[in-house]
Amino acid sequence: MQFSLNPYKQTLSRAFCLSAALICIGASSNAWALFSDDEARKAILDLRKSLATTQLELQSRIDKLKSENAELRGKVEELEKQGEDISSSQKTYYQDLDTRLGNFEPRAVTIEGVSGTIQPGEKKAYDDALKVFQAGNLKKAEDGFAAFTTKYPKSPYLPLALYWSGNSKYANKDYVGAINQLQALIKKYPNHLRVPAAMVTLGNSQLESGNKASAKKTFGDIVVKYPDTEAAKDAQQLLAAIK
Repeated sequence: MQFSLNPYKQTLSRAFCLSAALICIGASSNAWALFSDDEARKAILDLRKSLATTQLELQSRIDKLKSENAELRGKVEELEKQGEDISSSQKTYYQDLDTRLGNFEPRAVTIEGVSGTIQPGEKKAYDDALKVFQAGNLKKAEDGFAAFTTKYPKSPYLPLALYWSGNSKYANKDYVGAINQLQALIKKYPNHLRVPAAMVTLGNSQLESGNKASAKKTFGDIVVKYPDTEAAKDAQQLLAAIK
């Protein structure tokens, strides 16, 4: 029996040692796994913290760039406005200078398609007469335009002076004078822009002076020559009203 028990004890001893070894290995593995999880969590937390810090820094930079961009845009807009103001001031200055020079020396101009040279004081004389007409002082305006046409017979403003003079005479019931003035305009400047409107006043002057036949002809000519104008519409209405 003694011989047979020793191998059995040896076997048990070896099994116990093997089990102990396995337990030790398992415990060691669990410890290592626990250590790895803690390190991983810490690394993730550190990474999140780093990302959060980076995002804050980026947002701060973006906000700063936005602020700088808005400031630059404001400066650009201010400079653009200053440029516009300077341009406007220069334009006003040169216009004023041009007007002042026009009061002292002859100038070549084109007025409603009519070119010519105006003398010092010529434009002012025309403007003054027109302002009087617009203010409703028709007799004084008539005198002003008459004086202008006498003093500046070659003026590029002459067609306009004749036109307003004819309208002034018509308003003052000087129908014969209006007819003469407007016929002079139409004869001398047949292609002028004011001719259709001048013919309407001419026809009205003829009608008011009792010459219906001439008035009808004048209105009819307007409709034929200037069909797509306000003057033609007025002429058609006037023709329909003549009995």
